[in-house]
Amino acid sequence: MPASFPATQRSKLSLYLDLIRFDRPAGWLVLVWPTLSALWVAGRGFPGWHLLAVFVLGTVLMRSAGCTINDIADRDFDRHVKRTTQRPVTSGQISVREAAMVGLVLTLVAFGLVLSTRWEAVAWSVPAVLFTILYPFTKRFFAMPQAFLGIAFNFGIVIAFAAVTGEVPATAWTLWLANMFLVLAYDTEYAMVDRDDDLKIGMKTSAITLGRFDVAGVMGFFALCWLLTAWALAPYRLGWPFWTGMAVAAAQMLWHFTLIRHRTREGCFVAFSKSHWIGAAIFAGVALGFALR
Repeated sequence: MPASFPATQRSKLSLYLDLIRFDRPAGWLVLVWPTLSALWVAGRGFPGWHLLAVFVLGTVLMRSAGCTINDIADRDFDRHVKRTTQRPVTSGQISVREAAMVGLVLTLVAFGLVLSTRWEAVAWSVPAVLFTILYPFTKRFFAMPQAFLGIAFNFGIVIAFAAVTGEVPATAWTLWLANMFLVLAYDTEYAMVDRDDDLKIGMKTSAITLGRFDVAGVMGFFALCWLLTAWALAPYRLGWPFWTGMAVAAAQMLWHFTLIRHRTREGCFVAFSKSHWIGAAIFAGVALGFALR
């Protein structure tokens, strides 16, 4: 028995790590870059190590918790989708109760981090958790659940401003809207991967709703994200670093068109998995712009 115990433990740990997508950091990177941009804008530069740690760790934890909630809600649908049949909850390797406990612990730790900031940030974290829980269920009835996902994902921007300044100004909401369109773009690319399977099981996604206008929709969402970000941050006069970052982001958006225009599973998945570099380019421009201002 002692000899087999470590192997069993490693197997269970491996399943938990798979549950939270530990080996797929793209899922939290798409969240962390816009959040960090908001932190830098709210603080007019580096926000301090405490807030940086809180928001990076909190983003990773909440994305991981969101994965557990999503897998619980979609466990009956996932068995019919090629890409998701072997997820731990769907395959029965982890029980619903176990997954729920993992999600609860991760959420509580993230909430504990927010408690170390302003009460305004704590208050905004409550609806953030509620939207994270509700998102998976919108795929049953809402034509574009990716929009609901954008609301959940972008609370990091709102909470960042609240943590730094104690308020959520118009700039924060403009960035929130800009990143709503970014989420719509990359998650539509993700939905294009599973479109055939989703049609069979009656799942609703933006890729299905947009139909033959899916590629045009993605590019339109990217354009709106870029324009709103430029409009929100131009008054801060961040100079050439910011506009260089925006140019790199625009170049990546155009590259995405070459990946998704033929609607292949492989191309659409690569586009989604690399979408976090758009936010990284914008953040680099914002951070360097404030540093050199």
